[in-house]
Amino acid sequence: MKWLHGKRIFGAGMLKEKPVRRLMEETTAYLSKGIERGVVQESPSEAMASSLRESAGVFSGFKTFHEMKEAANLLLDENGDLKPFERFSNDVQKINDAYNRHYLKTEYNFAVQSAEMAARWEEQQDDGDGRYLLQYRTAGDKKVRPAHQELNGITLPPSDPFWDKYYPPNGFNCRCTVQKVRAAKYLVTDSNEAMKAGDKATEGKYAEMFRFNPGKQRAAYPAYNSYTIKKCATCKKNGLELAKIPSNELCAACPIIRECAGDISKSQAAIERKHYLREMQPLLKKKVVLEIDGVKRNVGFRKEGNKHLYSDSFGRSSALRREHLATLDKVLAESTYVKSSDSLSHERKDDIRRFHYFKGEIDGKTVYLNVAEFDSKNAKGMVSTKYFLYSITDKIRK
Repeated sequence: MKWLHGKRIFGAGMLKEKPVRRLMEETTAYLSKGIERGVVQESPSEAMASSLRESAGVFSGFKTFHEMKEAANLLLDENGDLKPFERFSNDVQKINDAYNRHYLKTEYNFAVQSAEMAARWEEQQDDGDGRYLLQYRTAGDKKVRPAHQELNGITLPPSDPFWDKYYPPNGFNCRCTVQKVRAAKYLVTDSNEAMKAGDKATEGKYAEMFRFNPGKQRAAYPAYNSYTIKKCATCKKNGLELAKIPSNELCAACPIIRECAGDISKSQAAIERKHYLREMQPLLKKKVVLEIDGVKRNVGFRKEGNKHLYSDSFGRSSALRREHLATLDKVLAESTYVKSSDSLSHERKDDIRRFHYFKGEIDGKTVYLNVAEFDSKNAKGMVSTKYFLYSITDKIRK
């Protein structure tokens, strides 16, 4: 606010300024915690998680733009003169309370639900050759909105257009969900009737904006939301046609916001990756004795393997989560040998010769630990065979 008071004006071109960028980063960081909370049980792909974080950055950018514009409108007094900073600061507290307390709490809760449903959508796309359908379900209590209750039980294939617009959450604080069910057990709902019910459930200016599918669009927030305009839902991101209209300041801010959001998302992802790899560093000094083809071998950890294991926590294994990474030596120690590969499936650029597969368990779920075998050369040129944990998956190659 001191920075804004000194500038005496705010426009879209000022979104890159450090104080504004910091506000955007702080908002994104907070909403991203909601995304992490939402996906903790779902294990989305790394691409999905990254896209959800970036969408939170875009949402935060538009929110910041509106917040700064409203604050700028309070700079001048009734005579058109610049207010003393103390008076300006006091006036701005109402905006701060609204945007960074009341609104933010609701937006955080939406991020949790939206991220969870986005990750669930990704998992639900394996429909088993038509053996499964998706079924809309409410929370089933007295707090359920009557409009959402009308959608309860709608059962359709994942490909039905109904899910493009009415996949939950269908509003702030919406607790609805979608379950995968066997097609043999449930009747398919008439698609046209389902669409009519969806339209009715999301009538009105502040409900229409939630007509989106977070999983299909890989976004924690719809393009048309509290801080954008209706045309944002149909604007092509790459073309940004509306941004070329000089008088449209919100749309002029869009390419700047998207650029900043992309940078923030990459930065956050890098910080998170660095954090978990640092937690895994003690593993580099640990060895686990395992029997491979009837021979006891020392299996350890390498930096390259730890990086790969971190990536595995983004969906390669439905059981592996980032909080498990630092204790994988214990999982490895309790695993049992399954088989070894005869050869590599493709030519590799690293020094790995073959893989050995072990069956383990994480939180009661079966996982397969892929131990890599490689030749190591010491300072004197002596070559020895070594082993390290390379990857964790739900299945192994036949």
